[in-house]
Amino acid sequence: MSKPLTQTTGRRKAAIARVRVRPGTGKVVINGKPIDQYFGTATQRNSAVEALRVTNTAEQYDVDATIIGGGVTGQSGAMRMGLARSLAELDPEARPALKKAGLLTRDSRRKESKKYGLKKARKAPQYTKR
Repeated sequence: MSKPLTQTTGRRKAAIARVRVRPGTGKVVINGKPIDQYFGTATQRNSAVEALRVTNTAEQYDVDATIIGGGVTGQSGAMRMGLARSLAELDPEARPALKKAGLLTRDSRRKESKKYGLKKARKAPQYTKR
């Protein structure tokens, strides 16, 4: 396999994606599987490669990603960010379009921690009057 043009990292929730971009025909491989096998829903697939659609480079690059941690949606978001960072690194003129689409911003939302005396972060046990 040829040497990648760029290698970047994307993160979302607990997922971390290492994305490598090479010149090619538009093949996307995640953890050794094609994107259709890895992400079950079309929403997750579209989210993961949204940066290619925004920059109109879907047929120019092959993408190879290694994703660890998190759930499927978090992994999709992590890959989305990593791919956007790679494309911004390859073509600085594409950066404003990627920024406007919100693809270069880290989604910092995380799970809220559980509080003592409660069942979850905010869910309280049922109140009994008598």
